[in-house]
Amino acid sequence: MAKKDLGHSETSCSNLVAKKEHCRIDYFNNEILLGDAIIIDKNNGEVFLENSLEDYLIEVLGFQFTTAE
Repeated sequence: MAKKDLGHSETSCSNLVAKKEHCRIDYFNNEILLGDAIIIDKNNGEVFLENSLEDYLIEVLGFQFTTAE
């Protein structure tokens, strides 16, 4: 999935006038609100919501989750 660059700062919420408590859009196009738990991939600067960690690991980094046999 291609990242949508909206020109927002990686971690700041400086443009709160336009939409109250809205900080930015994450890698998966989810809205990040002030106070949301986020993860920053320091390798590429991507930001995403903490509850999207598994999706990021699978879709972006190629991780595979399985059960030990």
